[in-house]
Amino acid sequence: MKPKMLVLMGGQGVGKGTFSQMLKELHDYVHIEIGGILRSLPKDSEISRIMAKGELVPDEKILEIIKSNIPDKSDKDVILDGFPRTMQQARWLVENYAKIFDIHVIYLDVPEEVMVARIQKRIREGGGRQDDANEQTIKNRLTNFWETTVPVIKWLSTVKEIKFSDIDVTSEVNENFKRIRNALEI
Repeated sequence: MKPKMLVLMGGQGVGKGTFSQMLKELHDYVHIEIGGILRSLPKDSEISRIMAKGELVPDEKILEIIKSNIPDKSDKDVILDGFPRTMQQARWLVENYAKIFDIHVIYLDVPEEVMVARIQKRIREGGGRQDDANEQTIKNRLTNFWETTVPVIKWLSTVKEIKFSDIDVTSEVNENFKRIRNALEI
């Protein structure tokens, strides 16, 4: 039996980090949060400057980070949080890991106005991040999501080697988590 790889996808503020943490409480997943890894880099790094503008980090840099964080042992279950974001990243993931892991993509689906409201709430509650810094950065991130990542999500929903679930997460956190658990059958 292959280990599981849960791929949590969705726009900014949909709850990828929150649901990853909740899933980790149920099971011993290796959690690879690409945004957290990137935000931990020095503020003056090239990647931090790219992110501060709300732009996507080049694929080759992201793929290096992901590859170095996925466990060599194939008996560990993994959560990928915020990856893939581009078609190149998605194709790379399927080509390199669909034979090693049972991949289940969970698309956390909410309208843009909910994403913006959640980002604003995160800022108000002191959890704001550098990439939440200003309105233009948020707009850039949302544009990147709709133009670059949504086509990836649509493509992944058609890939036969993986499982795909589109989950509406506009409700209260526990209700949303129940939907995720039902999709995962846990």
